[in-house]
Amino acid sequence: MTETKKSAIRSIRSIQIVVIPLYMACAAILLRAITYSYTNLPSLFPWYAGFELIFLFLFILVALRPSLPFGKLQFIYVVQSVIILCLVSLAPHLDFIASLFTLLCYQMALVIHGKSRWVWCGIFCALILLSLIAWKGLVLGLALSMIPISGCIVILYYVVAYQEEEQAKQRSEAILRELQEKNSQLQKYTTQVEQIAAIEERNRLARELHDSVSQTIFSIVLNTRSTQILMERQPDRVRPQLEQLQILTQEALAEMRSLIAQLRPHIE
Repeated sequence: MTETKKSAIRSIRSIQIVVIPLYMACAAILLRAITYSYTNLPSLFPWYAGFELIFLFLFILVALRPSLPFGKLQFIYVVQSVIILCLVSLAPHLDFIASLFTLLCYQMALVIHGKSRWVWCGIFCALILLSLIAWKGLVLGLALSMIPISGCIVILYYVVAYQEEEQAKQRSEAILRELQEKNSQLQKYTTQVEQIAAIEERNRLARELHDSVSQTIFSIVLNTRSTQILMERQPDRVRPQLEQLQILTQEALAEMRSLIAQLRPHIE
């Protein structure tokens, strides 16, 4: 199962939890209809019981498997619509049964996306209106149909708004994760740049050490050797050589101190 389908199923389950009272209301409608038929219309009770069991079975099937193929979902909604119309025709005075279309519209909005769910909502609203007008007359049927039709439209808008909000939230979370990854990469790049800069600084100090201090020490070595020779052959010239040797030593020491100071970390 792809991540998109998993996210869609999580969204469906979260919406189902939010509107549990709607399930309870529709369950009450079915229970009221079957109780009324058992008490007042015993001859119709088997029909009511059978139709309602089929309706509930199909409803639970879609609730448990919202990823059914689109063609199967449409077939199920056709069957459920026919069942509701049959229940209304068995006892027209039980007009509240038409409210089952509201529940059907809610579930349809969860599992079908795009323009198709608006088409199905229009079909459910039309079936509510036509069935109640057919059995209750134009004026009364129109009045009785307003509540379930309004419920279908409101619920569809609610589901669409909720899903769009969830999608926006998921996009925001994806952008946040991407920014965090980019920030982590930038931190790695910064560390690498600092390491490269430190290596370049060491190379520069090594060159300076070779170019200046090494040459000064080499000069000290040469002067020391010259002084040793002069001590054997011309002792009176040893003093200037020693002074020159002292100057070279001080210069080498100063350069070494300067390089060591550059190697120390800067504390702000």
